[in-house]
Amino acid sequence: MNALVALCHFCELHGPRTLFCTEAVHPPSPSPPQPGPVIPGDRDREADREGEGLTMRANSSATQRADMCEGCRSLPASHPGFVSVDSETGIRYLSHQHPRQQQLFSVVRQACVRSLSCEVCPGREGPIFFGDEQHGFVFSHTFFIKDSLARGFQRWYSIVVVAMDRIYLINSWPFLLRHLRLTIQSLQNTALKVFDSEQCVCPQRAVRMNSAFSPAVFPHQRSGNAARSLTSLTQHPNLWASLHSSFSWLLKACGSRLTEKLLEGAPTEDTLVLIERQTEQEEEMSGWDGAEGGGSNPQPSQSESVQAKDFQFDDGRQEDLLGPKFKSLRHLRQVLGASDFRQLAWHVLMGNQVIWRGADPGLIQSAFNVLKALLPVGCVRAVPYSPHYEEAYRCNFLGLSPDVPIPAHVSSSEFSMLVDVLNVERGCVNPVSDDDILSLYQFNISSANTQPTDKGPTLLNKIEVALSNGNLSVEVVSLCLLCLKEEWMNKVKVLFKFSKVDGRGKEDTQKVLALLGATGPGEEDNVRLLKFWMTGLSKLYKSHLMTACRLN
Repeated sequence: MNALVALCHFCELHGPRTLFCTEAVHPPSPSPPQPGPVIPGDRDREADREGEGLTMRANSSATQRADMCEGCRSLPASHPGFVSVDSETGIRYLSHQHPRQQQLFSVVRQACVRSLSCEVCPGREGPIFFGDEQHGFVFSHTFFIKDSLARGFQRWYSIVVVAMDRIYLINSWPFLLRHLRLTIQSLQNTALKVFDSEQCVCPQRAVRMNSAFSPAVFPHQRSGNAARSLTSLTQHPNLWASLHSSFSWLLKACGSRLTEKLLEGAPTEDTLVLIERQTEQEEEMSGWDGAEGGGSNPQPSQSESVQAKDFQFDDGRQEDLLGPKFKSLRHLRQVLGASDFRQLAWHVLMGNQVIWRGADPGLIQSAFNVLKALLPVGCVRAVPYSPHYEEAYRCNFLGLSPDVPIPAHVSSSEFSMLVDVLNVERGCVNPVSDDDILSLYQFNISSANTQPTDKGPTLLNKIEVALSNGNLSVEVVSLCLLCLKEEWMNKVKVLFKFSKVDGRGKEDTQKVLALLGATGPGEEDNVRLLKFWMTGLSKLYKSHLMTACRLN
């Protein structure tokens, strides 16, 4: 992560000061060799020059550090600082009281002053974001540390994360907040123990109440202890080494958490929905962490648990599942047969609840993993394996153990489909491969639906053509399915804009359906599919259309 983490302190004698700073130094990119003679020793001196920068910076600021009080100083002037090397990337994490470069020094200095003076949140303790393009953007978290000898019995600190990428820093807000709070709480708890022990020995409140107050000698009335170091407040012998480890890990983990990906054209609806889900999950985790820090221990509701399972299901990988499993839609079609597969795919595309009941959760989840490729991400709500029935409004993919009964109103509904996975009884025969699913299981498909599924929707007809074409590989079929989904999602967007946003009548909507190619054979199925897929549109797209409509 191209950022810098610093611990700042508001000194009672000198104002805002930078105490400790950790920065990431990337390895230099290899340059082509230049023609000419190689002078012995030049390469060694060039390699050592960057490594000596930290010590040179510490020695050059020795004069300034002599004017510092104990509370403004972290490491001694002769201390070389801390260095950690990431063996995977070659990035070095350097920590000292100030950054190595003069330009970064002024940026961090300004961030320190602003975080402890004007840029504070209500209550003077908590996170805040500020900055500009010239001086960088800052995520700042201010907090208090208990001190029995300070004014108000506490000192004011802040941890700032400085970066030039505003979007990256804002997207990292939940992650930074969650982990910086852990560091801050650790410092506060350690200092609180020292504070309580000092108060037990000599209660300072009573001493101050009984002593005469003189403004001229107020800083000296506490025997010169107006500036105590953070090491003294916490009694932590390896405080700065511990902070170096925490800040270095934070820079590495935050940089690895978000990666850049080249997108050809605008992001798809699936990409937007995944981003929204990840953001919502991080906000919920951050909220629970904050509530736990306040002393409460909230338990997520049942609906929240289902949503969390759904998000985990979306991130599931086929290779992580053990035992027999379906590898692709074509494999599932071969096992079930063309007729049963079409009936199953029809229910999936219509948004009906698809229930798989069996004793092998890995097999059931693999079936869901391949079936969800038929739908936009926003339309997938899954409970991979549950000991009890879940209603259709909570999930359209439901896995059940074999002894779970299906409610009567569900088994008689035309909007649900049940796949019973039964173990095949075999005698003493040779063991079969996990890929031979038919020799291990029997699949019984049942549904109360009486509507024919052989006419439409048009999307299903095209999918079956691709699956039945043996000349197309599984990878080509996946890309074909992706293109078909994008084509129909564009139709969904047009219909949503026309019917929901503009509020056109039925006659005009019918003309739009004809224009989209959704009329003719299987028209009823096409319309049902389009209406169901509207629920998979991202919140960002819906709000954008609604806002544009109000502005017009």
